[in-house]
Amino acid sequence: MLNLLGVDYPLSILVIIAGSFVLALVGAFFGMVYRGIDRKVVAHMQGRVGPPIVQPFRDVQKLLMKETIIPEGSISWLFNAAPFIGLIASTLLLLYVIPLFWGGQPPLLSEFGDAILILYLLIIPSLAFVLGGFASSSPYATVGAQREMVIMMSYEFPLAVAIVAIAWRIGQEPGVANPFMLATIAQYPIWNLVGPIGIIGSLILLFTLIVVTTGEAAKVPFDIAEAETEIAGGLLVEYSGRNLCLFYLSDIIKTFAMVSLVVALFFPYNLSPAIGIGVPVLAFIVDALFFLLKVFVLMFLSIMLIRAGMARFKISQASSVYVIAMTLIALVGLILIWVDLMV
Repeated sequence: MLNLLGVDYPLSILVIIAGSFVLALVGAFFGMVYRGIDRKVVAHMQGRVGPPIVQPFRDVQKLLMKETIIPEGSISWLFNAAPFIGLIASTLLLLYVIPLFWGGQPPLLSEFGDAILILYLLIIPSLAFVLGGFASSSPYATVGAQREMVIMMSYEFPLAVAIVAIAWRIGQEPGVANPFMLATIAQYPIWNLVGPIGIIGSLILLFTLIVVTTGEAAKVPFDIAEAETEIAGGLLVEYSGRNLCLFYLSDIIKTFAMVSLVVALFFPYNLSPAIGIGVPVLAFIVDALFFLLKVFVLMFLSIMLIRAGMARFKISQASSVYVIAMTLIALVGLILIWVDLMV
């Protein structure tokens, strides 16, 4: 049963379908808005004018008008299927991490999966990019696909450690049945459970996920799989028209979903209870805007600042950053949370 604006609705298949459609539109729209802001802000940071904020919308419109070309020698069915797989998986992420029904309600499909499932879902869009690259028969795309697999396997370690650390600490609370459920994580924010040492550990885990978000979004310095100056666009070099548009939307939605996941793990707070808003419609609007603000702030920290201040890594450097440095840092955060509990 869901409570939307004070009215109870059964969680039927029609509600899920309607909610999925709405969330896909919400994720795509705000993802493109944030992408436009990202390009504009980074351009100003680097002393450039930059494109207008509405440029991502124009890009999507332009790509839909372009011809979809299937390269000769490609595996055509897989080449065409990969963009759809990536977009569907990215949209599924939204259903698990974004609280569509604000005002204390969990995400739409939170009853049917937890943070472990989200870890698997995060892999699928990247795998779709890899499959599309290999299916295109281009040597540039093949190199890009190989790089994507390496970086994808690298950032999974620190991401898993951070999520397990938060869930483990919540699981130590009495009466908690499934600490990996996002609804449970929202009910027991990590900052409310830990002392000074645990706060330091939680900040370390937050830093880890900020860096992981940059890799998940494939932004500088972790955009090695595209690397236009080296492999002419890499994974997507052979894509055009509708297929390229689907991959473009998949990337935008996945980025929005990944940042939303960080918000759900570390800042699962609503603003309306704190300021005493009791009117359901007004509380819905306030909490929705507050959620979007949190997403923007984290996107600014995890994508815009890093992208503006760093150059692209080599594949070996990017892999070592995640496999060695970020995994060790995440483990330090986990240990500090454990020490805080023991103390």
